[in-house]
This record gives sequence, structure tokens and C-alpha cells, in this order.
Amino acid sequence: MPKEISQRASVLQHVSQNVRRLRLLAQLSQSALAESSGVSRRMLVAIEAGEKNVSLSTLDRVAEALNAAFSDLIQAPGSPDPGRINEVAWSGSVSGSKAVLLAKAAATKEVELWEWRLEPGEEYVSEADAEGWSEQLYIIEGCLTLVLDDQVLHFNASDFYTYASNRPHSYRNAGDTVVRFIRNVVI
Repeated sequence: MPKEISQRASVLQHVSQNVRRLRLLAQLSQSALAESSGVSRRMLVAIEAGEKNVSLSTLDRVAEALNAAFSDLIQAPGSPDPGRINEVAWSGSVSGSKAVLLAKAAATKEVELWEWRLEPGEEYVSEADAEGWSEQLYIIEGCLTLVLDDQVLHFNASDFYTYASNRPHSYRNAGDTVVRFIRNVVI
């Protein structure tokens, strides 16, 4: 089975288990969840059975009715890192088309989306952000060195990382090619 298909199959299992678990925690029947979400009971039965490739908007409606986050529905149950999702949430009809939810972070005010480019030898040093702030990095090209206090971490293209930014940190390009990455600041 191709990796993409197996990833999509596993997320359908996660959705199935999570919808059922959250529905039972909320003490809702499938009919009550159908009514509050606007999703048919038949569709909910298929989702809980892991038999239905469901749209993102349908999952949004189910999550809202369960008073849960979208990411709570697709994350692997019992995940040791609740901020790291890394699950295929959508697969298109053309092979290779997909959307992967990489990570989540709670925001109280806003999220800033940044595109960064560091030339070889460049470094950006940041003071600690306010308590409760976090950052999400997604490496597009090159190898990014992230320094958190005394911890030195290296990330290559397609790697991602989420961390609390309430401590000194810096981004460094120690290589000989450009580093490009996306940075979300979660406030």
C-alpha cells in the first residue's frame, strides 16, 4: 500500500476513534450529534466506523458540535506530544495532492505567519518572548540550526518543530547554502 494511502487510512481510524470518544464524553447520541452539527446521522455512523473519507468542512462542523478543536479529531489517540499532529487531513483525487496538519498551539490573541531566508553564516538572535508565547517552524530549504538556551537543534527541509519561545533563542545558518523556513509566532 502506498505511504499516502496508509497515512490517510490511519487518520480515518484516528477520526473514527476520536469522534466516538468525544461524543461519548459529551454524552451525545449519534442522532443528537447529527442534529447539533448539521451532519447526517448516516454520515456520522460511517465516520465512526472509519468507512468514510470526510471533507474538512464536515469535520469542522463535527468538532464544533463536540466543543473540540479540528486537530483533536485527527490526532493519533494517546499521542505523547499534543502539539505535534503530522497527519494527512485531506487527500485529493490526483495522486500527490494532500494537506498535512503538522502541529497545533493554543493562541490567546493572534498568530503571525513569517517567511524567513538566512544566507550562509547569518544568525538572528532573539530575546525571550512573553510567557505563553510559542513558535512553529517549518523548514523549506537548507538546514536550520535553532539554539534554545544551551540546546542546539538542527532541522532539514520538510522538518518542523514547535516550542515555547519564552526563553532566549536564535536561528542560524551554519551551512553553505541558503536556509528558507516558515515561522508562526503564536501569541
